[in-house]
Amino acid sequence: MSVRKVACALFLLFPLATSALAQTAADPVKNLMDLAEGLWSDDPKVQGQDYFDASRLDTLYSKRFAHAYRAAAKFPIYDDASGPFGYDVITNGQDGCPLKDVAIAPGTDANGVTDVTVTFKLWTCVDDGSVDKNSVNEVHFSMITENGKPVIDDIRRKDDEGKLDSLMTEMLDIAKNGQDVGPEAPQPDESQTTPPANDKPKIILSQPE
Repeated sequence: MSVRKVACALFLLFPLATSALAQTAADPVKNLMDLAEGLWSDDPKVQGQDYFDASRLDTLYSKRFAHAYRAAAKFPIYDDASGPFGYDVITNGQDGCPLKDVAIAPGTDANGVTDVTVTFKLWTCVDDGSVDKNSVNEVHFSMITENGKPVIDDIRRKDDEGKLDSLMTEMLDIAKNGQDVGPEAPQPDESQTTPPANDKPKIILSQPE
């Protein structure tokens, strides 16, 4: 093979190699955490963006997660159709400070699921002693592979007792039972509550003041 042909072959293969290397389990998580940091710091660059906006729902999440979100989003928590959650699903609350010391740590694969752990400090701006300003929040992202790329299949937040909840379970529960917003709330269609095995509404998060 001539030098010219070798050079051409390397040129064609190099983008494929770099693309494959870029697809790690941590990449979708970093996308969300970059957004979370922007939202909690009132960064104008992320104004109007959301964890589940159209550009993210179909690219960062698994098909079953996206299906579960769409089903849950039919029952917005507020009248303005802002989405099924009345809190930030990453920080697991409505109040806090700009995120500090954000760390993303991919784990090992177990039965096709990679656990990516994220830690951060949420209360560093509070000095009145009402909360532990050095406390560390912990969030786990369950990552699977679909169509050759890593996607988020669940988001689990660690509570004060060290237990992990499941955002997927919460969405399925909302889709099945609706929101607790009074007798006039629409009733869910139970045929829409189970995500397909193979398988957007946009919401705006309540940002900290």
